[in-house]
Amino acid sequence: MVEVTEAQLLAWITPLLWPFIRVLAMFSSLPVLGTRTVPMRVRVALAALVALAAQASLPDMPVVPLDSPLAFAIVAQQVVIGLAVGFSVRIVFAAIEYAGEMTGLQMGLNFAGFFDPVSASSGTATGRFYGTMVAWLFVVINGHLLVLAALLQSFTAFPVGPEPFSFLRETMPHRWGAEIFLTGLWIAIPLIAMLLFVNLVLGMISRVAAQIHIFAVGFPITVGVGLIGMLLTLPMLEQPFTMALERLLSAFR
Repeated sequence: MVEVTEAQLLAWITPLLWPFIRVLAMFSSLPVLGTRTVPMRVRVALAALVALAAQASLPDMPVVPLDSPLAFAIVAQQVVIGLAVGFSVRIVFAAIEYAGEMTGLQMGLNFAGFFDPVSASSGTATGRFYGTMVAWLFVVINGHLLVLAALLQSFTAFPVGPEPFSFLRETMPHRWGAEIFLTGLWIAIPLIAMLLFVNLVLGMISRVAAQIHIFAVGFPITVGVGLIGMLLTLPMLEQPFTMALERLLSAFR
């Protein structure tokens, strides 16, 4: 009769359990895979597959009884780090959408707001357009592989241990919010400058030819110039997005 002791069972389970919890927490907060359109069972299956496939490259995991207080602290650590990885990627997505919001504000399209059922938030046409484009860009440049690589390297930078919040003290993720405004302004400045020049020209025309109804003429011109500017600057979206993504993911390496 084959007998399995508790120590042997823990030695088999814990090398899979801790990476599984960290990967599942990341998938829950990741922008593309963490949306409502992806079922929870798909995320669980992907997390189990990643945890199993990454066993050869992970460091040794501590064997801890699952009913001990230390096990609850380790679970909290995995959840915090996994959520932080997904949150860093979501910040980059928010920065791109913020650039779209500022562009739409200059174009005058922010009056047409709508509710997005995927993200459960209100947005504008330009913001959702930039968000959709960056989601496709994230898949095309293999951003999901970059995120998984950073997550696996986080087991070396922040190994499984009894201190769940030491990661927060070292990386200070609350400061990552500045990345939204930095990257968003970096992307939107060319369009803002272009539309500002258009508004200056329209202002001069309204002073020279007062009989022209500038509000009826200026709105289609501003929207047309803004759409052309978006079309011209869209191919250059990859560089700032990739740089911001690598800059935030470097905290886990």
